[in-house]
Amino acid sequence: MTSIKRALLAPYDKTGIEDFARELHERGVALLATSGTARRLRDAGLPVKEVSEHTGFPEMLGGRVKTLHPKIHGGLLGRRDLPDHVAQMQAHGIEPIDLLCLNLYPFRETIAKPDVTLADAVEQIDIGGPAMLRAAAKNHKDVVPLIDAADYAETLERLDSDNLTPEFRRGLAAKAYQHTCLYDSAIANYLASDSENGDDASAFPPTLMVGAECVETLRYGENPHQHGALYRIPGEGSLAACEQLNGKALSYINLLDAAGAYTTVAEFELPSAIVVKHANPCGAASHENLVTAFERAWEGDPVSAFGSILAFNREVTGDLAEAIAAKGFVEVVVAPSFSDEGLEILRTKPRWGKNVRLLKSELPKPDGMEVRSIPGGFLVQDRDAKATAAADLKVVSERAATDDELRDLVFAQLICKHVKSNAIVLAKDNMVVGVGAGQMSRVDAAGMAVKKAGDRAKGSVFASDAFLPFNDALQVALDAGATAAVQPGGSKNDEECIAFVNDRGVAMAFSGIRHFLH
Repeated sequence: MTSIKRALLAPYDKTGIEDFARELHERGVALLATSGTARRLRDAGLPVKEVSEHTGFPEMLGGRVKTLHPKIHGGLLGRRDLPDHVAQMQAHGIEPIDLLCLNLYPFRETIAKPDVTLADAVEQIDIGGPAMLRAAAKNHKDVVPLIDAADYAETLERLDSDNLTPEFRRGLAAKAYQHTCLYDSAIANYLASDSENGDDASAFPPTLMVGAECVETLRYGENPHQHGALYRIPGEGSLAACEQLNGKALSYINLLDAAGAYTTVAEFELPSAIVVKHANPCGAASHENLVTAFERAWEGDPVSAFGSILAFNREVTGDLAEAIAAKGFVEVVVAPSFSDEGLEILRTKPRWGKNVRLLKSELPKPDGMEVRSIPGGFLVQDRDAKATAAADLKVVSERAATDDELRDLVFAQLICKHVKSNAIVLAKDNMVVGVGAGQMSRVDAAGMAVKKAGDRAKGSVFASDAFLPFNDALQVALDAGATAAVQPGGSKNDEECIAFVNDRGVAMAFSGIRHFLH
């Protein structure tokens, strides 16, 4: 009735294995298993033969060697359609293995632990598992390779209907190789990163293994004529692993903007709200009360805020949801959590509630690597995790900045770090009042920020993502009423710039850190 006569079961993640094994047994399939799985199956009342009994060779070296034996690999790799293979298998007492159910040791989960040691990680490098998976996947014409409990049910259905087609087997084989590829990528990158070079650029591995799994196919990419998909790096959390609680399917641009907004809001310790439009913050504010922070963030640029992405670093409560619902249409709201009341309000109260995408995600970590594509390759760099506190600023002007100005200078620079270069930010009272983003000229960026701020530029502070080679951009902001400035410093014209602010009675600080963003 069936092409499956013997199955080898050796999954590390044993979810559903007893039920699956029972279904196989009831269909007349002989069960073969490694010791841990065999104990589980015997406890469930199932007849099972241990691998060590099958091979006539004991498990040894603390379990490092248990399946690396010709009776296992010959049973997986032997071709049933080649008389020579069949004859050799019979001569050596090698019985065919027709189905392999296996997944690998939890290496990624182990190295994600904050206190993991190299020795701990090495012990979670699976050897026999990948070898068996590759063997079964190579010989998928005769062997069904299963790595995912989600495929058990369909496999049983196809077994009953004698419909284990070449296409189905090939799909499972591809999945098996993807599994081993991701696994090997994690190991290679981990071992390569365990370097004595520290922060030195030479610590980048000579070969970067990029392993990711498709989460979903998107409606389209940046434009309707472009295809798009979301991939997630296994073991990584945050936005790529978010839980969508409401709304239409996410688009490519939704995800890019949500990433920009969420990365920005994660910078702040105070309750904060960020409004992003076309990859740039157009509004941002921090306040002890998150509803107040949102109201002030929205007022940063209420025209641009229509159709925007909102990000919060605290839970979206009922009160906050009421405030959001009272504003214009938004595309996405992303936060660490939503209260039941907040979720219900956003889903039902605004007329656009059924469509708004509500994303629950852990806050992104500032460190790690980022990868960006160029034609034919990738650029890889550390994430820009540098942040400046008030104590880190070097005041270079004759007039010292006030405490309020220092607070706003730090706030403005943090926002400026997430604005496309050339970037200028005006801020006041922990609130963005004007942004100039992505301009070819820094003086044009300053003019845009001043125009957005209007009368609110009076008493604001000015932040630039890079040093000021001339006084022109700064003059635009000071003429509009800015009273303090922060920039990295380092221009050959620094002394001229310092003399300029001293002449205007303005405070200026150097941060020593450039924050280009392209």
